[in-house]
Amino acid sequence: MQNNQNQTNPYEIKNPQTNQLPQTKGPEMNERDFLNDILATEKYITDNFNVFVREASNHTLYQTAITVLNESHVAARNLFNLMFKKGWYALTAAQQQDIQKASQQFQNYQSQQPY
Repeated sequence: MQNNQNQTNPYEIKNPQTNQLPQTKGPEMNERDFLNDILATEKYITDNFNVFVREASNHTLYQTAITVLNESHVAARNLFNLMFKKGWYALTAAQQQDIQKASQQFQNYQSQQPY
């Protein structure tokens, strides 16, 4: 049998080290600021296109909007991955009791659904 102590947890979050940011002496934006701004914009776009796609009555318009929505989700994910790789977007592992609490909450919601 293999020794399990040498194996890593596939769910463990490994935040990269933060790269040094260029020092600015004024209101100039650095690379991290630009990426944060672009990511926030992509999140805003996807939020609004989600509503738009859900409510589009014309099929051709729906198809075009869903294409833009998917492209925006991909762009946001790529930005997140780049920022995470550079150490500019850190994740924190949830505690097991918090996961169980959230799971129970959603199971309660599910039991309230009519279908």
